[in-house]
Amino acid sequence: MTLSVVEACTNFANGRNVLVVTVSYRTAQLVINGLAALAAEVAVNPGLGVIVVDNTCGEDSAVIRAAIDERGWGSWAMVAVAERNGGYAYGNNLAIRAALGAVAPPEYYWMLNPDAEVQPGSAQALVDFMRRNPKAGMAGSALLDPDGSVWGIAFRFPSLWSELERGAAFGPLSKLMRRHKVARRMGDHPEQVDWLAGASMMVRRSVFESVGLLDEGYFLYYEETDFCLQAFRAGWTCWYVPSSRVMHIAGGSTGVTSRDGAPKRQPQYVFDSRRRYFVKNHGWAYAVMTDSAFCLGLVANQCRRWLQRLPRTNPPYLLRDSLKNHSLIKH
Repeated sequence: MTLSVVEACTNFANGRNVLVVTVSYRTAQLVINGLAALAAEVAVNPGLGVIVVDNTCGEDSAVIRAAIDERGWGSWAMVAVAERNGGYAYGNNLAIRAALGAVAPPEYYWMLNPDAEVQPGSAQALVDFMRRNPKAGMAGSALLDPDGSVWGIAFRFPSLWSELERGAAFGPLSKLMRRHKVARRMGDHPEQVDWLAGASMMVRRSVFESVGLLDEGYFLYYEETDFCLQAFRAGWTCWYVPSSRVMHIAGGSTGVTSRDGAPKRQPQYVFDSRRRYFVKNHGWAYAVMTDSAFCLGLVANQCRRWLQRLPRTNPPYLLRDSLKNHSLIKH
């Protein structure tokens, strides 16, 4: 008898202490590279298992399964084929929901991007930190650039003031509003933060049991921000743990963001996710104000760059697209 995807995931997760979930969309080779890096973690922690969710509905799975079979990873890694490409939250939830239904479900769930390669000891560093800090609901790694340098960023929750600063991107204003900037430069010690990049974030099982799974209304972007906010409101804390290190090829899984090269035009789902986050968590009127603040900042930024004859740094058509997606128009 052939097991369903959910049954296969449930059986696979049963009795493990750490479940890694990686969502793949046309990133088969990146996933294989990531699994190769995780093999060292499994050697130290045999209770760690990996479910790769193929959001291409089968396009990636044959290549990934072949690599798992050829390299003998089948005892700790499996592929689950999603019925549709429902986005990042949908893909993660497929595996996490099934694992939570196991007789002995994992205690920790490590959401790891397909373009992320873990450094030795990174899984155990997160587990050890969470065991020492029972109110820590989420813990994330220090992300490394491909050259090995530490990116060292975590985040504050977005607000009206952060959107004004983000749109204007003007040094003196940014300095004045530094306590409102979303991105935070991190140090070499664990620090409590508002939210972490979903590229590497470990979540305690009790958090899912108290606040639910990721919101599948987000296709991509803002889902981890929203999840961390729900957990924060429920009394959980979120931590940046730099002793856990993960090399991350920014934009390797989506193509939207990159730390090098010219920015690309933002896809529609980025605007949809941003609007959903503000309306859901702060109300429509607040979303209107944040949209207005961001657009005002963008106008000021573009005027300043035109007067100073500076090159464009924002994605193409950002002001036009932001106005088109303003909450006064779309709600």
